[in-house]
Amino acid sequence: MEILISKESVSAMETLNKMEVLDHLESRVKDWIDKHIAKRKLWLSSDFLPADEKLNEDQEKVIHNLRERVRGIKDSARVAIAVNLLTEEGLPHFHRIIAKHLGDTSFWSKWNNMWTAEEDRHGCVLRDYARDGRLFNFREIELMQFHYQESGFNPNWDKDPYKVFVYTTLQERATQISHKNTGKHVGADEPLLEGILTNIAADEAKHFTFYRNVFKSILELDPSRALQSAASIMPSIEMPGLSMPNFREIADIVRRVNIYGPRDYKNIVEEVIKFWNIELLTGLNELAAKAQEKILSIPKRLEKVAEYIEQNTKKKSFSFGFIYNRILNFE
Repeated sequence: MEILISKESVSAMETLNKMEVLDHLESRVKDWIDKHIAKRKLWLSSDFLPADEKLNEDQEKVIHNLRERVRGIKDSARVAIAVNLLTEEGLPHFHRIIAKHLGDTSFWSKWNNMWTAEEDRHGCVLRDYARDGRLFNFREIELMQFHYQESGFNPNWDKDPYKVFVYTTLQERATQISHKNTGKHVGADEPLLEGILTNIAADEAKHFTFYRNVFKSILELDPSRALQSAASIMPSIEMPGLSMPNFREIADIVRRVNIYGPRDYKNIVEEVIKFWNIELLTGLNELAAKAQEKILSIPKRLEKVAEYIEQNTKKKSFSFGFIYNRILNFE
């Protein structure tokens, strides 16, 4: 008699087996969390922007001077700050995804809750800065944030916990680069904002280190399945802000002013390929060997994508409600 097993049952068994692999990492994860906390320098939005009920004269001056400096921030920087702010305020999407794939009762939940608390400050400080400094048409920003949350973020990861760590590794590094380069873009006009973005980028670097360490350990324990998961994510990651209004136009501006673009993603992929020793992995099954070959070919493909975009970039104008529909012209 032929026994039929549904695809759903096979997928559930696969996920369970992968979770068992992750359970083996418990002692390592606890050690990484302890080291992370030991190095952490906790900062809060109020460390940068006075916000108490009773402000003294010097603190009132801080806000006044902030608003004067904000007047000089160029519109391309405002666009970059907007996408960074809204991306950070998409935090509920990511907490949900991690909890969904890794559970909310396992030792992984401690990391997820701690990571969420640390990440939450990023959206808070950028929102406080934007509001205190009168950086945007603020209701337009609030509407964008509302629609982004309402539309959700549901990537097709097939309930694969390995893919969670591949994606978060790549995304944390991308976010770090975006914040760091945005800080450089505004630094001459607004050193306070550069300082805020530098602190956010430093957090993202620490989170990147955690996630890439986890996936490296997964590769050591289960290289064949881990490579197949990585190969499905690494060619191009679906950015978390994709569902926010005007995302593609905003991303185009961010690329044009050299804050973040395809070449940055290519560099990220090359970095993790080297750190994860992808080229040196042996003893793989047939599917994993093909996945390994695919991953190693990604940088060359990304280089071609970057060259194509650069060669086909044309003069263009942009306009957004959150900067009062002022026109941004790019030659």
